[in-house]
Amino acid sequence: MCKNRIVIKVGSAILVENQRINLARIESLVQLISELNATYEVILVSSGAVASGFTALELDKKILANKQALAAIGQPLLMQTYAKALEKYGILSAQVLFSGYDLDSRKRTKNARNAMEVLLKNKVLPIINENDVTTTGELMFLGFGDNDQLSAYVTHFFDASLLAILSDIDGYYEENPKENPNAKMRKIVTSISEKELEAEATPNNAFATGGIVTKLKAAKFLLDNKREMFLSSGKDLSVLRDFLLHNLHEKGTLFTANPH
Repeated sequence: MCKNRIVIKVGSAILVENQRINLARIESLVQLISELNATYEVILVSSGAVASGFTALELDKKILANKQALAAIGQPLLMQTYAKALEKYGILSAQVLFSGYDLDSRKRTKNARNAMEVLLKNKVLPIINENDVTTTGELMFLGFGDNDQLSAYVTHFFDASLLAILSDIDGYYEENPKENPNAKMRKIVTSISEKELEAEATPNNAFATGGIVTKLKAAKFLLDNKREMFLSSGKDLSVLRDFLLHNLHEKGTLFTANPH
């Protein structure tokens, strides 16, 4: 396991606002990545392809073929947006698309791992997304069908020590904070029960596919594989910045088998 290798996952709920890509959020994220590069090897898992496509062509995304078409339109637009933002910091990016078969085949996984090592060795930022154009459901047999759980597999298979999920959920609470404003955040979680994994997923954004449950499933997978996950707000990147660069844990939730 590479202690200085991390995966950052950013969801559609952060990247998309009013059904448009939020350029200011991408700029803030890219700035954070540029700061982290001095200490960490960073892999980015980014949602937003369908939402990007919708900015160019408004199709009914509830229809599978339309959603796949939107992903095909949106993925290059999303990469172009990242590339332009990264150029300011002299960071080269690479697009990496996965389907379920890529992480279910020993040979394909090895090939992907070899390519990833070359990218990271040359300080290129890999930007990973699910291949929504051709994927219809085969990811589900691996236990994921969204980028929360995809990012957990990426963390494991590409030998990172930590997954940082940037979400509209700023941590894991003992109760639903929308129902109880006095709900207490759990700063450190060392285990996740089956009951917690059975709750209904409730994504808050029209383009999102997850919710707290998909994040808990991602965390459970990583805990089982002796890796860590940090969940914090994607609207306040100072929380992740403080945690990774200053060893400060004031907000957000750390999922770890070894609390410290």
